[in-house]
Amino acid sequence: MIFDYLKKIKRGPQVLLAKDAAIVLGYCPITKESVVVDAGTGSGYFAAMASRVAKKVISYEKNEEFAALAKKNLEKLKISNVEIKIRDVIKDGFEPEEADVVFLDLPNSSLAIKNAIKILKENGVLVGFFPHIEQLKEFVFEAKKFGWKKNYCLEVICRQILVRETGSRPENTGLLHSGYLTFIEKGEEQLTKLEKKRRKKLIYKTNEKNAEGGI
Repeated sequence: MIFDYLKKIKRGPQVLLAKDAAIVLGYCPITKESVVVDAGTGSGYFAAMASRVAKKVISYEKNEEFAALAKKNLEKLKISNVEIKIRDVIKDGFEPEEADVVFLDLPNSSLAIKNAIKILKENGVLVGFFPHIEQLKEFVFEAKKFGWKKNYCLEVICRQILVRETGSRPENTGLLHSGYLTFIEKGEEQLTKLEKKRRKKLIYKTNEKNAEGGI
């Protein structure tokens, strides 16, 4: 099982849990021809999972100690299609490389959006992971400044099921909140009929209010 495979990874900084990483890989259009860029390597957990489905993973980490640990973990797992680069992507940006998916797992990921958009292919997906919902909101509104085709936010709750002769049920505890995810597809914005109607009504009310105020 994938969980046994990843148990070989030595943990240093906090890792993205398998339940969240699996959703990222499942929701993104990743194929054996895809390039995935990961910012915030940490122990290399997400890079290791992404390497199983992508052609190439480029992972950025500004902490040299974390980068060294991740390299050792990937060598232990005999993974050869992950390249780790020591670089502050917020300050210095990403190296030129078109990406199908850019995954940001940083304390201040919203500050990296501007640079991430530059390397993301049209219709590519920008993904952010955040422990707090305020960070999610900040990220979404910052990304909106650059425009997007679609946006989807979620939280993954996972509970193991106890299967017994009688009384099968979920465990009393489980992997509950670990963080929030947002998926932003690059491209021209596409509105649903309901959203178009809502915005039209909002514009009408704003114009009506301005007319009443003599603006």
